[in-house]
This record gives sequence, structure tokens and C-alpha cells, in this order.
Amino acid sequence: MVSPGARKEKLRQREFARGALPLRGPRYAELRAASGFSFLEGASDPEDLVDQAVVLGLPAVALVDRNGVYGAPRFHKAARAAGLKALVGAEAIVSPQGTRQPHRGPLGLVPPPPPPGTPPERLTLLVASREGYRNLCRLLTAGALGKPKGEAAVTWDEVAAHAEGLHVLTGGDEGPLARALSSGGLPAGRKLLGRLAALFPGRLHVELQRHLLREEEHVNRARVELARALRLPLVATNGVRYARREDKELFDVMTSIRHHVPLDSAGRLLDPGRERHLKGAGEMAALFADLPEALENAADLAARLDFTLHDLGYRFPTFPLPPGETPASFLRRITWEGARTRFKPLTAKAQAQLQKELDLIEKLDLPGYFLIVRDVIQFCKREGILAQGRGSAANSAVCYALSITAVDPVKMELLFERFLSEERGEWPDIDLDLPSGDAREKVIQHVYTTYGRHGAAMTANVITYRDRSAAREVAKALGFSTEQVDRLAKHLGKWSFGEFRDALGEPGGRVPPSPLRAPGEDPPIDTPFAAEMRRAGFDPEDVRIRHFERLWTRIQNLPRHLGQHSGGMVVAAGRLDEVVPLEPAAMQDRVVIQWDKDDCADLGIVKIDLLGLGMLGAIAEMVPTIERHEKVVVDLAHLPPDDPAVYEILNAADTVGLFQVESRAQMASLPRNAPRRFYDLVIQVAIIRPGPIVGGMVRPFFDRRQGRVPVEYPHPSLEPILERTLGVPLFQEQLLRIAMVAAGFTGGEAEELRRAMGFKRSSERMAAIEARLRAGMTARGITGEAQEQIVKSITSFALYGFPESHAASFALIAYASGYLKVHHPAAFFAGLLNAWPMGFYHPATLVKDAQRHGTPMLPADVNLSGWGCRVEGCATRPGPELGTPSPAVVTPGLAVRMGLRYVRGLRQSVGEAIEREAARRPFASVRDLVRRCVLREDEVTVLAHAGALASCVEETERRAAPLTRRSALWQAAAAVRDDGELYQALEDRSPSPLPEMSSFEETVADYVSTGLTTGPHVLAHLRPALTRRGVLSVAEVSRQPDGAWVKTGGAVIVRQRPGTAHGFVFLSIEDETGILQAILRPDLFRENRALVVGSPGLVVEGRLQTKDGTLSVRAERFERLSLSEDEVEPATRGAGDARPPRGPAREEATVPSHDFR
Repeated sequence: MVSPGARKEKLRQREFARGALPLRGPRYAELRAASGFSFLEGASDPEDLVDQAVVLGLPAVALVDRNGVYGAPRFHKAARAAGLKALVGAEAIVSPQGTRQPHRGPLGLVPPPPPPGTPPERLTLLVASREGYRNLCRLLTAGALGKPKGEAAVTWDEVAAHAEGLHVLTGGDEGPLARALSSGGLPAGRKLLGRLAALFPGRLHVELQRHLLREEEHVNRARVELARALRLPLVATNGVRYARREDKELFDVMTSIRHHVPLDSAGRLLDPGRERHLKGAGEMAALFADLPEALENAADLAARLDFTLHDLGYRFPTFPLPPGETPASFLRRITWEGARTRFKPLTAKAQAQLQKELDLIEKLDLPGYFLIVRDVIQFCKREGILAQGRGSAANSAVCYALSITAVDPVKMELLFERFLSEERGEWPDIDLDLPSGDAREKVIQHVYTTYGRHGAAMTANVITYRDRSAAREVAKALGFSTEQVDRLAKHLGKWSFGEFRDALGEPGGRVPPSPLRAPGEDPPIDTPFAAEMRRAGFDPEDVRIRHFERLWTRIQNLPRHLGQHSGGMVVAAGRLDEVVPLEPAAMQDRVVIQWDKDDCADLGIVKIDLLGLGMLGAIAEMVPTIERHEKVVVDLAHLPPDDPAVYEILNAADTVGLFQVESRAQMASLPRNAPRRFYDLVIQVAIIRPGPIVGGMVRPFFDRRQGRVPVEYPHPSLEPILERTLGVPLFQEQLLRIAMVAAGFTGGEAEELRRAMGFKRSSERMAAIEARLRAGMTARGITGEAQEQIVKSITSFALYGFPESHAASFALIAYASGYLKVHHPAAFFAGLLNAWPMGFYHPATLVKDAQRHGTPMLPADVNLSGWGCRVEGCATRPGPELGTPSPAVVTPGLAVRMGLRYVRGLRQSVGEAIEREAARRPFASVRDLVRRCVLREDEVTVLAHAGALASCVEETERRAAPLTRRSALWQAAAAVRDDGELYQALEDRSPSPLPEMSSFEETVADYVSTGLTTGPHVLAHLRPALTRRGVLSVAEVSRQPDGAWVKTGGAVIVRQRPGTAHGFVFLSIEDETGILQAILRPDLFRENRALVVGSPGLVVEGRLQTKDGTLSVRAERFERLSLSEDEVEPATRGAGDARPPRGPAREEATVPSHDFR
């Protein structure tokens, strides 16, 4: 018996039959595929769609993402490499709001608005020509600008104004035709198609999709009837949302995330079936056996759409020139003028290099680019903004002559081809470091003003799903409880889960899907994921956890939302929004393009990086502070080049606060490197990087530096290249020079080699590179072991090497920061504290380091502090508990007054109002402060806790009887009450009935209210008790011999587990005398994870390591160190600190810490 379903199918095919299928195979191209760049409406990367399209034999695919062309560059690049035609399009959200004539519109083409609450319609637009692409970009820009982020929508008026060069598909369920048919049947559908045909004459296509849904087929019948009646072409698409059928599971999760409901409750929000994947011509022909012309029309339309991103039409702006000058002549003139000032002396070698570079710049038609970057530098000079170029631009003598960079590349013998070569065929890359904050924003706004709001924009930064965010969102979708979601996110976060993330996939890359296991199949013995689930309290064999693991790994690296790059700007001649759509950025007065920096580079769009560097901002504040308080003018461009005091603190690893050399790893390696001159500092900046570590270059270098191993070279011809790094290649430029000298590569070929190795490597590509290297070396007589060693160096290290030019630029700033710390410490620490957040350490650590170096740190005070930290005169010297000041540091009788910005919970507007009022007239009482500056109760309370109200008394009493914290709290409570007769009768200085705080309680109050203390270190309070327990201070540990068993302890200020450390964890432990490193084995960390991660203080026992001047403890045992008054011995308390011997646990000092991956 024939089933009812089969009978209906036969009737449907007979009704739609149009003759026999042609004998040749079916033709088909997919005209509607969404990727992950539809942001939760697509579940595959553009590259995955290309891969699957190639497998299916499709000739072309159109990437059609919601409201944008975000993924188009990646799709274009992958498709070009695979031989697939990449069509460009977008799915535009159409809103009736803002249409001037909602019921008629221009020429009566706009349909009436839908009923309130109806989701907006979606219009599928495909690009036919460059004009069409320009119109699409401007249309999407119009739909985004002026609207809240994520709510972009175009109006029908805007569609009508930008229709030329675009083809339109009528869409699926959310298309305008389906809406018209649903609301008004065939008459409404006919009217809608008539309007669209007028908007897009000859470019309107009636779209059909078949996902085996009965209701969809009812609408398809109406679509076919209307298309035939109006003589409009039918095109078949599959409305693709994911590459493969198995990706439907992830698509459902993304739908659940988008609608903020768990999968169990999503119901009809989920797409029925598993049909929205890419399908080949054969499968589509079977679905459309009754309508073969729909497939033919789709293939024909794909063939007619000629535009690809190869035809962008981008042009760089023209620089305004003086009369009679060309860009090349003007660049030559100002370069030689600058060279005579910058190169001292201007040697024949420098002149030859400048001539070589200028000739190539002119040949590549790049003078305008250099002139525009130089214009930004000139603006910074006029405005007094520190600016310094870095990256590969520091390899250029022209950039140095134009004051774009600060490193002399001729003297440093840097490789120009790393920056620019004829073979590269792309724009050079110049990064400019600027002070973070207002100064950088001023430069950015200058670029907007110069090139117009439609001529300049920030590049995008695609935020993807990573460990923690992926865990949280997937767990919510699967219906885990809030507590379980938090646990999963915590345990799968980068810091804790990173130790075995690499076991799941390539470092930094996509985590591969977890394999499905059939019911009853034996589970693996153990996996890192399973082990972590057990630690988190989950059963790794639970069905939900296995489901979670599979989806958590698959969602990683898919786009989550669009952000803006930290400083990348693109500029264009004319309208940038005709090259790429623009969107409003989260920050006011900024717009962002829909592509990131890599997309821009791939498509030849010029990017200028205006990067915020916190240390430059700090230095920019330090210099005028020094001139104001010390009457010394610091010229950063002409600092003494090899100051012994600077190298003294570098050799001693006394580098807290120094740019690039303050981390735990840098401190551990500085004594081994023992820098004595500037190039040693360049090496220091570069060597503690993933590249040299992964490439196995660190230990060989230090062994040679310490004289334990003789300096050797793979071949005598390489000695000039490797001499300065003791025969060990550390920099990218060295690898390029090796390829040039040993294998005969040109400079451009060597740079292409480096770039080729930066992409995902294929075995064929690596074999070709190796064969070329070997052939070149054999021709030059380099064979045997020397050849093997050189090939290994290049193929294993070129991907990871750090640019020498980059290291040199950073070393200049590192040296300047060291010079300022040594010679002008008060200004140095004030600048650092005002520039925070930045660097490796919390301000609490910076304050203690300043005190250990003899710089008095004064607490915040409403009568003496500004919003930021200030330098002021002070004769105070640090107390004995702060240690001995470093002999390299000069203390010029200046102190740092903490700013009100460090008082937690105090609004900036209130802090600035306090600063203004105090300058006008000091506050005589707490009531006076509250009356003159409108403070909330919590604000005046936290000021009292912080001791910032100590001077709120009459001037005659300030030194003799400052206001204590308890009294300040008492008065604060009274001051914020309504002023009635009762309270007005109270004296401002009425005493508090509560006992005064002990010294330890004041320290705890400091940490609670400001996150730091300018008083004694919390460990200074605990020292007598710790000494009785045999716990040594850091200073005492430093005097023990190598290999000694030691017991020490302190506040944990840094926890770090580097990805290159094979699971080892490093702790920075601070007490009142200094900082010490503790090293934990992976197994020891796993056994003590909760203790190590959750304890503010630790007592550590283990073997002392002092090799090469480093100081660390290889930990074997731990115990928690309570930073509370329970640890303070009664005998150490003053007479006014009497307390009951024991009672409930007291409040603990929470010393801030930084936890790093």
C-alpha cells in the first residue's frame, strides 16, 4: 500500500512538473550561506564553508551574513586558494521605522509597515559589480550609524537609494515575500514583488528553499505561482547556516544562547530538522526534481555575478604638497633634512642606505604613505605628545630620519627588508606608540578630522569564544544550574585550564571536536578534561558532561561579537564606507570598520596603528614633574647612553616598575644576562618571549653568556650575523640574514620565507622551503652537519623569532624608565601610579618598592591630595621595617602623596571637587567637607576608613592632634545626617566612644579602603610571630647558601603559569624586605591548588636556588599564612593596642595579587 506521504509527494511533483531533467548532470551554486559572522545565526567559520563546498564540488558560494560583510575577506582568501568562486552579499535587516512615506515611499515602492511586534524583515542582497558593492557598503553603513550597537537596520528608502548593482532574493521565512503572503495572501505577494521588481529591475529572484517542512512547501507553491505569473526567475537555495549536517547540534546551542533560554525550553525557537547545511548539486537536484530551472537559474546567476573582493577599488589618500613638489620629491627633501639632524654623523653608509630606501619607496609608489605617517608625528610634536614608531618600521633609515622611529637602524645594523621589499607586494606596517588615555585619543581624533568621518575608521577586533566564555554560554544552554555554570567556567578558565589546553589542540588554535562515543563504548583511560571535571566535582562520564565537552570544544574560536582594535586605523581617498561598511564603536566619536587588521592586510588596505602605551603616558607625566620639583630638564632623546646606576639595578633584578623587564621571568634572567650596554638590554627584552623559549634558544645563550659553553657558529660565514648573540639566533632578522648569506636568498625572498612560515604549514610547503634552502647552501659549499643545523634553526625558529627592531624600540623605553627610577624616583613612582592599570604589579607592590628604595609614600588626604598622585617636599625617611634603600637610588627629599583616585568607591567628580575646594580653602572639619562637597554617606565613610580625613581639623591642631580614624568615622556618621537642632548642638570634634584602631587594624583598613597601604607592610606586623616559627624574611633567605632548606613566607602578589613552562607554576611572595619567587611542580600545584589559588598569604618550605645570581625556592611544602591580627603576638602591640587574647577570627588583610596565564 502506498503511504499518504508518498501519495502527496507524487501529487506535488506532478503539479510542479516542467518536463524531463536534462541528460547532463545538474548545475548548482549556493547563493545563500551564513557563517559564524552572522553572530549566533551561523555555526561555521567561512573557511569551513569553503572546505565543504570544495568537497561537494560546488563552483560558487555566496556568503550572506546578517547586516555585514564581516567574514568576506576570510571567505575570499580561502576560496581563492581552493579555486572556489566567492560571491559577496549580505542579509540586510529592514525596518519600516524612518521611512519618509511608509505606505507609498519613492515611486510607491515601499510596502506598508507590519503590525507592531513583528520581527523585522530580511532582504538578501548579492553584489553584481563594483558599483553594487559600493552601494551595499553604504547601505549597511546607513543602517548601523546612529543606532545602538547590535540594532542596525536599514529603511526601505535607504534600500531604494542604494539598489543599483545589487541583485535581491526574496528570502525564506523572514523575507518580505513570506511576510506578505502570510499577511495578505497572493494579492499582497504580487504587490510586494511588483514593488521589488521596480526597485531591482531585472535583478529580482524568487527564492525557494526545501527543508522537508510541510508549512514551507505551502509557501513555496505560492512563490512558484507568483514567479510564473510575473515572469520572474526562480532560484533554489538551502538557506545554509552551517557547513555539515553534524553542525546542527552546535547551531541549536547558538540559537539557545541568542535567545537566552536553555535548550530544553527553546522549543519552536530551534530550527526543525538538520537540513540547513551545504548540499551538492545532486542532493539539491533530488529536492527540486520538479523545478530543475531553479537550480539552473542559481548557477546562471552565480556565473553572472562578476564582483569579488579582488576588485575593491581602495585608494590611499593624497597628501597635500607644497607648490611645485611631487610626493617623491617632497619626501626626499624632508628625509635628507631630517637625516642631517638625526644621524650624528651622517656617514657614507647611512647616506647609501637612505638612497636605497628612497629609491625603493618611490618605485613602489609609497611616498604618500610615509608623508601621512610623518604628518601624524608632526601633529604629536606640535601638541607635546610623546610618540615613537616601533615594529619593523624601526628597520628603516627613512623612518628614523623623519623622526617616526627612535632607533638608528644603520648603527644597529637592522635589516630593511624586514620592513619593505619589492617582492612583498603589500603596504609596509608602521606602528606608533602613544601615551594611553587623552593624548592618544587626541591623535585619533586628529586623523578623523583630517580625513573625515567617512574617510577614516578604527579596525575591528573579532572577539571569539574562548575557554571561560565558551564554558559559561554552553553550560547555560545545556541547562546547568548557576552554581554549576560558575564552577565549569572557573575550572575551564584560561589560567587553570591552560595547563592542559595544549593536550586538546594546537596552542592558541581551534580545539578539535571531542570524538563521539557510542553507547557502551569503553571511555578513555583519562584525559585532561576528565581530570579537571573530577576536580570540579563532576562525573566526566555523565551524559551531560560528555555533551558539554563536545559542544564546548566546537564553539571555541567562533565569533562572539565585534570589538574595536586597540589602535589600528584605516584611511582612504574619498569614502571609506564604499570599501567596507562602518559601524558605531562603543566609544563616543569613533566608528569601526567590519574587518580586522589581518583582513585589511590581505586586501591591501593601509592601516596605521596608533597604540596606547601606558609607560609612555607615565613618562610623559614624569618629565614635567621633574622639571617642576627638581628644576632638572630631562631630554629623553639624549639620555646618558650607558649609565652605570641603571645597569646596577638591572643586574640586581631590581626592576619593579621598569618597562618590559619587571616580570618574574625577566627578573630571574637578568642576573644571568648581566646587561652592561644597550644591546644587552635589547637582547633582554627579546629573550623572554615564547619564540626563543619554544625554539630552545634561552639556555644555550645564557650558558655562553656565563662562559660555561664556548661560542660556536654553524658555519664561519654566519659569524658576522650571530656574533652579537653569541652564536645563538634570537631575532627574526638574523634568520632572514642567514637565509640570504647561507642559501643565497634575496632580502625580499627571505622575508617571504618568514611570512610563509607564519601561516598554517603544510608538509608540501615545508618540504619545498627546505629543498630550496638546501639547494642554496649546497651551491655555496655548506653541507653536512652545518647544513642540518642551519635548516633546523630556520624551519623551527623563523615562526617564533622576535623582531630585533621591535626589541630595540622597547629597550629604549626600558632604559628610560630605569634612568628615571634611579635618578628621579618620586616623579617615577607618581607617574606609574597615575598611569595604572598597566605593568606587571599592583599599586600595592609599587608603593612598597618605592618605600624600600627610600621614597616616602604619604597617605591620601582630602586637604593635601589631588585626584591623582602628587610629588611634594618631605624630609621623612623610611622606617626600619621597610628595608635598606638601594645604593643606586638617589632620594632628593621628595615624597609621593597618594591620590584620591585610590580611595575605593569615591567618584571622580567628587574627588576633583574635593581637590578644587581644598585649594580654595582647607577643610576645617568633616562637616565642612560634607557641606562644601556633596558626598554620599558611603564616600565619606570610606575616606574616614582610609585615614584621608586626618587633616579635617583647625589648622592649629593638624600637626598636634590629627583626626584619628575612629573619630573621623564617628564624625562622618554625624555629618551626613540631616542638620536638626539636636545635631547642630554637637561639636565637630566630639570624641568617638569606640577604642582607637590598632596599628594592624589601620593596615587592614588601608587595604579595604584603598587596596594598598603607605604604612608598615602587613608582614612587618607578623614578623615576631613568624620568627618564632622559624619563618625567614626574604632578606634573610637571600643570605642563605645555594641548596639550603629554607622556610619563608609572605603575601602572594603574583601567581603565574606560563604556557611555555610545562605546567610549572610560579609565585611571587612579598614581605617587608623584598620579593622572592617560589617554583611549584605541576603535581604539587594540582595537589595544593585550592590552597595556592585561594590563600592571600603562604608559608613555603623548599630548596633555595641562587644560581647565576637568581633567588628562588623550589617549593616542597605549603601552609596557609593568615594575614590577620590573630597572627600578631600580644607583646608586639603598643599600650594602646590592648586586645583580648583570643576571640573570633579577625578581619584579614587582603593584599592584592595578579594572576597570569
